[in-house]
Amino acid sequence: MGEREADLQLVERVQAGDREAFSLLVVKYQRKLLRLVMRFVRDAAEAEDVTQEAFIKAYRALPNFRGESAFYTWLYRIGVNTAKNWLVANGRRMPTVTDVTDEDGESIEGGGLLRDDETPEQILLSKQIGTTVNAAMDALPEDMRTAISLREIEGLTYEEIAQVMDCPIGTVRSRIFRARDTIAEKLRPLLDTAPDRRW
Repeated sequence: MGEREADLQLVERVQAGDREAFSLLVVKYQRKLLRLVMRFVRDAAEAEDVTQEAFIKAYRALPNFRGESAFYTWLYRIGVNTAKNWLVANGRRMPTVTDVTDEDGESIEGGGLLRDDETPEQILLSKQIGTTVNAAMDALPEDMRTAISLREIEGLTYEEIAQVMDCPIGTVRSRIFRARDTIAEKLRPLLDTAPDRRW
């Protein structure tokens, strides 16, 4: 039995009144959803509250879940929307892809390489690239920022992103392409790449 089928069985149990089945889904997806929410809400305590709120919303909406998408894709959509609503309610902006802390670096594969001694020129160039990417990301429309974050940070497929963002897959591809193109255009002077190359 695949993961999607196992989740669907748990969902059906919840829909039949089995609260323990929902607890199993929470245990299974709590860390993943918290990691996603942390990309929007940078404060750990607030992110935990937003994650809990997303699970509460999911529990209340579960009777309407029809299984047309994977459970975690459906849950991600609720998590993203809950985080966005929290940002709006608190007058905050969405963080950008490059807002990565040292702690985040440890969880990235090869994160230890981030601590290698680098030359001052390399460090300066890295900071300039980070600043440039941040500025480019800040200038992107929210839908483009969300799409590229879900793809590059969360590793979701285009199909999953389309479900999370509730839009056609072609729209997702277009948003990600345009986001990458915009960022590449801003990075071109720093990386000295040809105009016909993105990176």
